[in-house]
Amino acid sequence: MIDLRIRVAATDDLDAVLAFWKAAAEGTSISDDREGVERLVSRDPEALLLAEEAGELVGTVIAGFDGWRCHLYRLAVRPDRRRLGIGSALLAAAEERFVRLGGRRADAMVLTRNERARHAWSAAGYGPEEHWRRWVKPLAR
Repeated sequence: MIDLRIRVAATDDLDAVLAFWKAAAEGTSISDDREGVERLVSRDPEALLLAEEAGELVGTVIAGFDGWRCHLYRLAVRPDRRRLGIGSALLAAAEERFVRLGGRRADAMVLTRNERARHAWSAAGYGPEEHWRRWVKPLAR
């Protein structure tokens, strides 16, 4: 059993979070910079959840709620700490947040090519909705 603490990220955590994502997260986003994460935390101060073990960052998830939909992003666990329940604990905290806010269903952004992530999300009870396709338009260049 690991001694895990789940907490909301503070502004002081953001540089460590960005460095953590470079090491532990799959893929990158146009918002993976200090300005983007500051904007997230400013708009929704409880959205970025951190998992710590002995004071060290070992996992993250963004649990964004826009008042209508519950969105999960950046579920990442330090590679040497995977398969210990950290991701499950982060998802449970995110889902508890969503329920508290009145959310009815959560969706997750999962890279198609990330087989390990697809297995993890499936084990957590999530599944793809093949009839939907994400359409995007970059607004920043």
